[in-house]
Amino acid sequence: MNFYILTLFPEMVMNGLNTSIIGRASEAGLLQIEAVNIRDYAVNKYGKVDDYPYGGGAGMLMQAQPVYDAWQSVVERIGKKPRCIYMTPQGTRFTQKTAKDLAKEEDIVLLCGHYEGIDERVLEEIVTDHISIGDYVLTGGELPAMVVVDAVSRMVPGVLGNEESGMKESFEGNLLEYPQYSRPEEWNGKKVPFVLLSGHHKNIETWRRQQSILLTKERRPDLLEKAELTEREWKWLNEI
Repeated sequence: MNFYILTLFPEMVMNGLNTSIIGRASEAGLLQIEAVNIRDYAVNKYGKVDDYPYGGGAGMLMQAQPVYDAWQSVVERIGKKPRCIYMTPQGTRFTQKTAKDLAKEEDIVLLCGHYEGIDERVLEEIVTDHISIGDYVLTGGELPAMVVVDAVSRMVPGVLGNEESGMKESFEGNLLEYPQYSRPEEWNGKKVPFVLLSGHHKNIETWRRQQSILLTKERRPDLLEKAELTEREWKWLNEI
């Protein structure tokens, strides 16, 4: 899978994504991540890519032409217009479902704004998706783009190594992941739940499922309304 991140700060993006699981997956050829420096496509010799917004207002606005030319350079290399995602607080909320959908793509362009944003005309020309990672404002789109790359990459076969890790985690079936425990068996007076020591796999799976339901009810009741529970599980939940 190939990611092309259009940004004013390529070092920031690549330093973050060249580490840990994503970095190893890139080295193994499972992912290709490239930061395209928008400043390389400035229309002046000073590398200036922003200007004052028409109508006044605070701050500077990224100009259309450098952004378009950076995007066009990717299009020319891969021979098609890929899905282009603009990271913006005005976008649709990013979810695990979105990550799975994006993981089906071969090529993805992530556009990072800065300053007061980007000239609307180029967004209308190249952007296919507007995505937000939350209802707050950051100084730029680089951190959100890195979040999207990380979440989507986990869906790519081979990236996690253990494919089961990607299947049994939070938000699968709109449930949060169950609690996890490791050695020692007792720590600070707290013991590992006995069922996990029993070796009875069916009972362990039942316990983990119930814990996922309870955690979701406690911490994200909004998700529980959409959770894929059986009639017996709904009855059990109501009883407790």
